[in-house]
Amino acid sequence: MYLQIVEQIRQRVAAGDWPAGQELPSIRALAADLRVSVITVKRAYLDLEAEGVIVTRHGKGSFVADAQGLAMDMRLAQLDTHLAAAGEIARSLSMPEPELIQRLRAALNQEADE
Repeated sequence: MYLQIVEQIRQRVAAGDWPAGQELPSIRALAADLRVSVITVKRAYLDLEAEGVIVTRHGKGSFVADAQGLAMDMRLAQLDTHLAAAGEIARSLSMPEPELIQRLRAALNQEADE
C-alpha cells in the first residue's frame, strides 16, 4: 500500500495535477481516508521527501516541492521505464531492433495523426 501511495503522488505531481506549493493531506487524514496505518503514510511521505518530490514544514504540513523540472524528470523516468519494458518484450519475441524502432515510429506517427 505504501508503494501505491508513493506512486499516486508522483503521478499527480508529474501530470501537473498538484503544482509546486500544493498542500498535501496530513498524514493522519490520508491514513484515515485510505484506511491504512499512519506509519504507512508517514513512510511514503518520508520517501517522497528524500526524492525531493515533497517538502515537510514542521507545524505547517507537507507540500509539493518547488523544484524546477521535477515533473519533467519524473515523466522522463516513467518513459524510460516503459521503453525498458518494451525492449524486454521485444527481446522475448526475438524481435529485431529495427522492427521495434519501426513500431515506435508508427506509434509516434499515429499519435500525431489523431
